[in-house]
Parts: sequence; C-alpha cells; structure tokens
Amino acid sequence: MAGTPRLAPPGDRWHGRHGAAPGSGASGRPVPAHAARSGSPLSAQPAPKGARTAGARGGGRCRARGAGRRKRASQEPLPVSGRDPATLRVALLTPRYYPEVQRGTERTVRDLAAALAGSGHKPRVITSHPGAPSSGEEDGFLVVRHWRPPEAWLLRRGFQEHMTHVPFSYASLLTGDDDLAQAFYLTDMLAAVGWARRTGRPAVFHYGGLPTRPVLAARRLRLRILRQALDGADAVVVYSRAAADGMRRWFGIDPHVINAGVRLDEFRPRGERAPEPAIAYAAAPEDSRKRVDLLLRALPLVRRDRPGVRLLLPRPGDPRTASRLEETDGVELFEPGPDAVAPVFRRAWVSVLPSYNEAFGIVLVESLACGTPVVATRDGALPEIVDRPDVGRLFEGGEAELAGALLETLELSEDPGTAAACRARAGDFSTERSAAEHLRLYRELLVARA
Repeated sequence: MAGTPRLAPPGDRWHGRHGAAPGSGASGRPVPAHAARSGSPLSAQPAPKGARTAGARGGGRCRARGAGRRKRASQEPLPVSGRDPATLRVALLTPRYYPEVQRGTERTVRDLAAALAGSGHKPRVITSHPGAPSSGEEDGFLVVRHWRPPEAWLLRRGFQEHMTHVPFSYASLLTGDDDLAQAFYLTDMLAAVGWARRTGRPAVFHYGGLPTRPVLAARRLRLRILRQALDGADAVVVYSRAAADGMRRWFGIDPHVINAGVRLDEFRPRGERAPEPAIAYAAAPEDSRKRVDLLLRALPLVRRDRPGVRLLLPRPGDPRTASRLEETDGVELFEPGPDAVAPVFRRAWVSVLPSYNEAFGIVLVESLACGTPVVATRDGALPEIVDRPDVGRLFEGGEAELAGALLETLELSEDPGTAAACRARAGDFSTERSAAEHLRLYRELLVARA
C-alpha cells in the first residue's frame, strides 16, 4: 500500500525524519561512526564514550525542535486530538498478545493499557494473530487483532521475526485518531515511525531487551530495523538502568528508564506457605538463557543440607523434557499459565532466577509481592531488584555458589520480618507507578510538539 513503512536501501545514509546530515541523528546530534550507515556491518565496535551525547534520548525530534521553547504549565490543555484535552488516545503496538502469549512484554502491554483505561484515558492495543482479523473491548480497552501472514519461510532464511503483520498495523494507525503511538517491538516501530511522519504525532519505542552483540546479530535485518526504530523515535523507553547502559554503549542514546509494573492486588501474600521448604522457578524452562540446567545441578547440593526441599518448575511443552524432569529427585512440575504463578510463589519459601542478560526480571518482583524472598544472578538488571539483603541474595559462579545462596535465602524466609520487607520492595514496581511514568512521558512529548 502507498506509504507503507519500508526499510531504507542498504546504501542509503541513516537519515532521521528530517534528513540529518551524514554522521548525525535526526536531531543533528553526533552519531557513532559505526552507526552512520543503515547498511554498516555488525562487526563494528560499540560507540566510544567520547562519541556519546549526554542528553541524547533516542531519535528525539521533539527534543531538537523544542529546545529553548517555553514549556506549558501542567494545567494548560494538551495538544491532543480527542474532544477532551485531559483524555489521551494511545496506541500500544505489539506483535503478539493474549491469549497467544500471556507473560513478559505482552503482560506489560495489558497492564499498562488497563491502568491507562482505569485513569480515564483511551488506549487501544494493536496486535496480530494467525486467525481472522477482529476488534473488540477486552479488560476495559479496545484490542485490534490483524491477521499475521505466515513467516516460516522468512525464519528459515534467518530473517527478523514478526515482519509480516506490520503493514496491517500501519493501516490501523492511519485509520485511528490516536494522539501518540508506543511500539513494544522493533518491527512494530516501523509502523509507528511511518504513522508519525504522516501525522506529525509522537512515536515512542519501548526496547524490551538488553542489547548485546549476540542479540543484535542473531537475525538478518535486525540491526538495520533497530536503527531505524531508534532514529525515528521521539523517545526510547527501556526497563532498567542495565538496558539503558547497553543503549548508550551500542547506540549512543540515553533512553528513559520505566520499570515494568506488577499488579500488587493480584500478587500478594495469601494463605500459608508449604509445610516443607520449596523453591519456585517461574520462567520458561526451555530458554537456555534462564539456566535451568544450573539450577538442577545445584538442587542436590541444597538437598544435602535440607533433604526435604522441593523445586517447583513449570511443565515444559516438550513431553520428553517434562518426563525427564519428573524423574529428577525433588522436582515437582506445575501447569504454566498467568493464573498459576501467584499461587506457586505463595507456596514457596524462596524463588529463583539464575538467568543472565535479563533486561528486568518481572518474576522476581512478582515473588517479592507475594512476600517470598528471591535468589538471582548478579548480572544484567537483576541486582536493581535484589538491592538489599533483607529481600534475597545474589550469586556469581556455578552450582555451588547458587546452592549457597539458596540455603541462605531459605534461612532468611524463616525470619518473621522477611515477608513484609519483600512486599515493601515490590511496592516500588506497581503497575500504577509504571503507568504514571508513561503518562508523564506522553505529556512531555505532546507539550513539546505544541
């Protein structure tokens, strides 16, 4: 269709929305040498410290245009398209959504949309699925599902995932009256950038990962699409300081840090924990980055000192893997699902996340909200959550170090004050707080555009 967002030709310079000169971003800020071309090879080194601009915030065309302008007072009407200036219409784009995927970013999108709707705003989720197109209200807000054309042939050739639905999401944006669009995946951001160019309204890019060389190089076109998403964004949002550091290192931008939120009314202490010590693990066991194998090697060391300890794991989708785990001493499988996690955390004495390169670690916050202390790797964003000894332990090393941290945290769980300390820490990561920070960003962008 005419105007559908597309990738720039490989030889083109990496221009922003306003055709910045080579070697500069959309707002004229310096761009690292390795990022000056959209077709530059991935083997380029991360941005050197001297090449970074301290105030850079993604593409940020609003920030460049609005420099030195008088800011509106908070009580002044916002430049929004709706009839009520106090009501924002926000499009939230994600390639997959409930019920297809019910954890991670999809849960973040649902909780943010519900919080915005509960505050009187009008969010709508634009997503895709393998079935027929549909549109309807769910959880108090509109959900638009487009057909996702098959992409297996692209994936077999190593291309970036979730590209086939993007033209439909772009068309949905053009037919709406949103004041602002926020994309939670890099391919969806192509639709948001194209829409922003057509309408002059802000586009926000939420990067949900931790940028590293293996991640950026894993798929064909990934780096090129990501650069276009970052360059076209009015603001970039990440989950943690660790993710922000990665963005500064690799792309020379300074994103907004907005932690993922947890529904504290859903994840809360209730009932009694299991009579025998239990360790809960709630992440995907099939993901090698989560290191379930390390946890299974540490379990016998823990059971040597605490023979009754059980490890609670979500049942894997592969029947052979599930059968192997069920035959492991001390392992108990539970049926995965969004409603199953909170009861598991309440039963457990301790929960654990031994993964690496985590951009946040939402399962740790959910456990803390249930009053259950946690064990996590001293890596990525996990130390930002486990930042005090009265809510859990961090570990470095192998199974011996993990087992030691688990034993210490089992002792901590028997302290009468631990549950309250965990609950208090989880209060720093509520969905209400996350939604309020998003709203603050939206208002800043809309005021800057006025």
